Amino acid sequence: MEPSDPESSSQSQRKQESAPKGQGEDGSKLKKAHLKNASTKKKKPKKATVSRAARVNYTVHQGEDMLLVISNASSQYDDSAWAPKRKGSKKRKLVRENTKAIRTKTNRTVHVKGKVETKTAVEEEEPSMFAFPQGTNDQRWGQNLPEEVLVNIFQMVVSQDNAVPFLCRVGRVCRLWNAAASSPILWRRVTLGHCWIPPGKSQLPKTEKKIKDTVTWLAQNRFSQLRDFALCHWTKNVDFTLQAVSQFCPHLASIKLSYCSGLTAKAFQSLGLHSRALHSINIQYSEFQVEGLLEYLENHGHQIKEISFTHGLKNDKLLAALNRGCCPDLELLEVNTKLDSKDGELPVCIQALQQACPKLKTFRMLNVRPLHKTMRNGMDSSPGFPCLEELCIASTSYSYMTDKDLLDILFASTKLRVLDLRGCSRITPPGLARLPCPDLQCLFWGQYFNSHVGLPSLKRDFHLVTQLWGQTLQQLDIANQVFTEEDLELAMGYLAAQTKTLCSLNLSGTRITLRAVRNVISRMQALDYLNLSSCRYLPRGLKKIYRGQEEIQQLQDKLKELV
Repeated sequence: MEPSDPESSSQSQRKQESAPKGQGEDGSKLKKAHLKNASTKKKKPKKATVSRAARVNYTVHQGEDMLLVISNASSQYDDSAWAPKRKGSKKRKLVRENTKAIRTKTNRTVHVKGKVETKTAVEEEEPSMFAFPQGTNDQRWGQNLPEEVLVNIFQMVVSQDNAVPFLCRVGRVCRLWNAAASSPILWRRVTLGHCWIPPGKSQLPKTEKKIKDTVTWLAQNRFSQLRDFALCHWTKNVDFTLQAVSQFCPHLASIKLSYCSGLTAKAFQSLGLHSRALHSINIQYSEFQVEGLLEYLENHGHQIKEISFTHGLKNDKLLAALNRGCCPDLELLEVNTKLDSKDGELPVCIQALQQACPKLKTFRMLNVRPLHKTMRNGMDSSPGFPCLEELCIASTSYSYMTDKDLLDILFASTKLRVLDLRGCSRITPPGLARLPCPDLQCLFWGQYFNSHVGLPSLKRDFHLVTQLWGQTLQQLDIANQVFTEEDLELAMGYLAAQTKTLCSLNLSGTRITLRAVRNVISRMQALDYLNLSSCRYLPRGLKKIYRGQEEIQQLQDKLKELV
């Protein structure tokens, strides 16, 4: 029996409603899975690909008069362990294989739109207009330079900026640079600066251990040919550093300590045991144990040729030791003092020093007022300084040096080349003319920061000086000297008529006239420096410093217009 029309219509309506209900559930599941995959993909943003230019297969170096082109086609470091490898390449391959397997499984069950494969950085790399063709065996340009070329480049940098920390840093670039930076030629002169410590804090034990380990490693692995060693502003570990350097550096010849403290007798004992080639000691502005240095000079002073120290109450004992003959081969002696020091007077027995150090070539007393003492035994005969080439008694304050004192020092110095008397206002031109120094090249006689310059009786006959040394002078400094206009004109006339080698002339603060300046410039062809600042008898536009022959030529043209 067939159902009635209303019943059949209701049944068919139920079937129609039940059918889309199942299909809607399946559609919602697919939609949730698609959203879940989309959310997971959003959490991992894509990495931006960076395009890199092709590597250049040659290197261009600019020399003084030519360009040096070095090819990088063949490298001695090809296929070496030092060549950089791509990090995580194996891991990326495994991750890609796993993701591909997962995608194939999900594609079978859930029909999701496939992801478009992106090109890698290498595939997207496009040759730029400045790129050159890249070979298969090309390496970085720094790895293909000859080691000798790198050593020469490093040597130029070291001569200007010091070996440390430059060589320590470039040695970490690559294997080739490490080998070049390890060359013993580059480590012959080393200066170690202070280790920075915050104000008000002490050096930690770990930091102190690192410093000692670094010094020991450098001494053992880099300082095999060390000649000159310097420490600056070290307040700790000075003894340890000098002991390590002396033990592992058999060629050590010079030591310089600037503003250091904590130097004891242990360091000097180590220098005496190991440093047989040491001949120069510079301990200016440093605090050290004077007894330790005195003991070293008494035992090993015969090998010392240069010594420099700062004037002080305890340090003056070193000068007494030198007068006793501890350093018979001494060639350089420099004694200075701090600019803010009030005690600048230094008692010196010139006769005893002349007998103890007859080979002295350079004698400097900077900012020190020497007080001449006589020998107790009353011996007047003295060999003098026959080898002396430079005498410097410059001072920023009043000086007691007179003509007689200067003659007592230089009566046998026929080889003198440099004479620095800045601040010595008691020296007169006749006193200079009596010196037995026929080949003097540099005379510095300017008065700087000195209130005792206004004595006209001490400033006469300057033409005697230029007449004596006019043929040999190369540098002349008479700044702020009070000579008359006529005397300066006569002196410059003798100088211009004789000299052919004068290259530097300082007339600052003098009474030089326009006529004398014109005479000097027209005849001195080698003049390269002229100081006319604060010259009261010159026009305002000419009172300045002229550097170089071009500026001096321009001055000469101006003087022609003023005629």
